[in-house]
Amino acid sequence: MTASREQLLEVARRAALAAGDTILKVYSTAFDVRLKADNTPVCEADLASERVIVAMLSEAFPDVPIASEELVEAEGLPACSARFWLVDPLDGTKEFIARNGEFAVLIALIEDGTPVLGVIHAPALGITYAACGPGTATRHKSGHPPERISACIPSRDGLVVIHSRSHENSRRLAEFLQSYPVRERKKCGSALKFGVIAAGGADLYPRFGTTMEWDTAAGQAILESAGGSVETLAGTPLRYGKPGLKNDGFLAWGRQA
Repeated sequence: MTASREQLLEVARRAALAAGDTILKVYSTAFDVRLKADNTPVCEADLASERVIVAMLSEAFPDVPIASEELVEAEGLPACSARFWLVDPLDGTKEFIARNGEFAVLIALIEDGTPVLGVIHAPALGITYAACGPGTATRHKSGHPPERISACIPSRDGLVVIHSRSHENSRRLAEFLQSYPVRERKKCGSALKFGVIAAGGADLYPRFGTTMEWDTAAGQAILESAGGSVETLAGTPLRYGKPGLKNDGFLAWGRQA
């Protein structure tokens, strides 16, 4: 029997929560950090989180390939079919090292180039975003029941723009924003920016540098389920399963008028 998207999402959600618990155990210690070949940081929390997620997804859905950041670093890209998981076991490692709480576990399912479900779990903040299709986006704050969320139409007073805390290109961003009325700018680490827009807390997240597909897939699934959109800088839909699993720049929008 083929699992429904709701069943797939529930397993992904449980995997993200379990991985988050593992991350917090490392977070409370004096952990070591090393640089990978691409000069980005990695620590034991990335690796421990990935082990938990891969084990849980593989056990539940052994026929669905998994492209996870640290496994790809160690073993290369898997043979991704029309349906595969994209996993970032610790998105925002720089935020983790800085101990500001703005890091997250990201799990997404891709079908025919489109992210159809996603989970963003921020264990230090006690927030989980999840979705598996239009109208299903939720935000779950620790100690409270999950709530349905929806992206908002921008105010007539201008856009609320959210951008990266660690990867902002100030000059490029300033040049881009000259074309838009902006009433507020916010900074936020990791893919949590997608969740903020999906919940109506911002209108636009512009990103001009290269990202990997596991950085954006879960956020795109959630934001689009909440009525928003993610597109390339050329205005085309951001697709998945590209060579090398790399993205160029993109714009993540809330609900359009």
